Amino acid sequence: MVFIINMSILGGIALVKYTIQVALQYEFNSREIPSNYPTGYVPFGTTTPDQPPTIYYGTEVFKVNEALRNCAFQFALNVNLYNNLEATAYRAKYKTGSNVELTAIYPPSIVRCNTTTNDNITTSWTNGSGVYYKTAQGDNATLEVLLRMAMAGLVDFRRIIIKISDFDRPPPGITAYNHLFAVDQNGFPLIIRNLFAIVIEIVNGIVGQWNDTFAFGINATNYIGDIFGSLGGTPDFGPGDNMGTTTSARRASQKVNRFRKVL
Repeated sequence: MVFIINMSILGGIALVKYTIQVALQYEFNSREIPSNYPTGYVPFGTTTPDQPPTIYYGTEVFKVNEALRNCAFQFALNVNLYNNLEATAYRAKYKTGSNVELTAIYPPSIVRCNTTTNDNITTSWTNGSGVYYKTAQGDNATLEVLLRMAMAGLVDFRRIIIKISDFDRPPPGITAYNHLFAVDQNGFPLIIRNLFAIVIEIVNGIVGQWNDTFAFGINATNYIGDIFGSLGGTPDFGPGDNMGTTTSARRASQKVNRFRKVL
């Protein structure tokens, strides 16, 4: 079994189905964004932010075994997550925020979600089936390595579980700079304890049911892998017709994929 773990603040843990790496695009400096652009991010192979990308590297989106994630979620529900007064006080600062920010006031919990490693275009890049919840770092790079190992028969991609714990924005009245560098949310010791408790519970659950359930792996009922179908099957996200990608763009992406397989 392979665990990919991200650690950050305030105690909550999430089990992930999609990981989206959206840093693979052009970015204008905020002082140089054209006046008619709503954002400075422009997908590769395009000239405006509102176009779908036409150049792909294969690491933009990965999808893992949802059935295995659900098993891990059921094991993790047995854990009483730790909390502390300092993190509770910091979460309370979000009470004056928007409905989105109000979710931050709750105590640590275990949820199922998706993660974006940098900027948020989760819904678009998963053809509407992914809903953004948390950010992360490095997951897609790790998953690309595991994918190549799976293509070489060294890893079973069905056995990957991804857990994250991250906050992507400060509470009202605190700048992003202070949230990141100056304010101590007192969440790091908390998340270490919670990650350890949940991983131990999941491992114990898997070991306890190994012979009956997990020895041969939990079969995936959903597509798993990258946007190119490198492990077989048909991706339900990525450079397909649902994203408006042209045939020539798909062929260009396939060439990149073949080159990657050679490497």
